[in-house]
Amino acid sequence: MSTGVIIALIVIVAVVLVVAAVLALRARGPQHGGSLKRRFGPEYDLAVARHDGDTKAAERELAERVRRHGSLHTRPLEPAERERFEARWAAVQERFVDSPREAVGEADRLLAELAGARGFPDGGQYEEQLTALSVHHAHHVEGYRRVHRVTHARVDDARDGGAGTEEMREALVEARALFEALVRQDRHDDGRQRAGTETGGSLAHHAPASHAWSLGKRRPKES
Repeated sequence: MSTGVIIALIVIVAVVLVVAAVLALRARGPQHGGSLKRRFGPEYDLAVARHDGDTKAAERELAERVRRHGSLHTRPLEPAERERFEARWAAVQERFVDSPREAVGEADRLLAELAGARGFPDGGQYEEQLTALSVHHAHHVEGYRRVHRVTHARVDDARDGGAGTEEMREALVEARALFEALVRQDRHDDGRQRAGTETGGSLAHHAPASHAWSLGKRRPKES
């Protein structure tokens, strides 16, 4: 076999390997994006919207969240801790009837404390805490975001049609899903909670009947 033929064969093999590598990389891209979409669910769509439809930028952001917080190990609550948090949440729901804005503010603080107690970043670092929660509770974190936004909205915003009573009620009801995920989950519940997260279980499946709709039994007053 002549030298020219050998060189030609080497070039052909090299080209085939390069093409195969490129195709493999292209194939991995959508799979990676699909994995992120399955993991983050509604948070994936929010990230895409925040990046004006740029899915690559959104996926880079979400991948960075996983890199920073994916290995976070939460700690289970002691029974007494769990009881205290549950009692405080029940009090929040009762308070909403007469003082909705104060109740939502307390829910915001309570979720921050509960997340911190479970081992997430301290509530004083809201954005970092929210980011970490989005990695592990992507289907429930929006409720926390909503109550925090209502709590820190300017008073003028509410007077001008901002967060009204119904919006605050919806935010609190949605936030309960994250509360339940955090207060109930321990090492023995990981599989069950993950299944509930992946199906996006509604709040109605989490909330005890005695409290689920105490927010709607009487017309609450605006604070």
